[in-house]
Amino acid sequence: MPEYWWAARMSALSLDSSLDLPEQAPSAFAQLRPLIHKGWEMVLVAAELASPSLDPTLLLSDYDRCLPTALAARGWTSAQLQHVLEGVRAEGIACDRPGWLARHRFFPGVVERLHALADEASSWVVLTTKGAAFARELLASAGLQPLQLFGHESGSKPAVLARLQQQHRVPLWFIEDRRLTLEAVRACPELDPVRCLLVSWGYLAPGDSRNLPAGISLLTPEVFAGPLAGWH
Repeated sequence: MPEYWWAARMSALSLDSSLDLPEQAPSAFAQLRPLIHKGWEMVLVAAELASPSLDPTLLLSDYDRCLPTALAARGWTSAQLQHVLEGVRAEGIACDRPGWLARHRFFPGVVERLHALADEASSWVVLTTKGAAFARELLASAGLQPLQLFGHESGSKPAVLARLQQQHRVPLWFIEDRRLTLEAVRACPELDPVRCLLVSWGYLAPGDSRNLPAGISLLTPEVFAGPLAGWH
């Protein structure tokens, strides 16, 4: 969360220096984080939160419809915001890599479990909506090296999973903290063989872990830390 807000705030300010944005993430940003899918969205959300007349509950209740309206009102484009965001992050790494890395925190047990997967000869791949270069920096800081890494530049996660299947990387277990992404995978008949697991940690929205549809299972930290045979 500290890096998300820092990058979003710096990007928004570079586009509009008149914005009044606090250095610490406001509570509304944390509330909206589970809805944010792509990097450019968090820049727009940060800019919107600078408006004293904004009602955050409106964004929460109708996020997908509010986004294009806010984008058009500011005269910005999603590609423009993504470009600015990646520039801010690249500069942050170039000027102060330790400081940039210090804004990130891995969820407890994740780094250890990924190292253990390597010891178990189980290969793992990263699919992320973050830029690949930035994800690679984070993983390297923890001594982690996936078999492959796909950033937002590689397309949607369902599309990447389809390509992995074509490479005969089966079976595929897809671990994700965004329920909508898992539901998108389940909506693709060609991805039926992919096992979908929703982690109980991460940026889940309230209620995301309840009443899961068929084909999506909840993965708790305790099960994640255990043997692969127990993942279900």
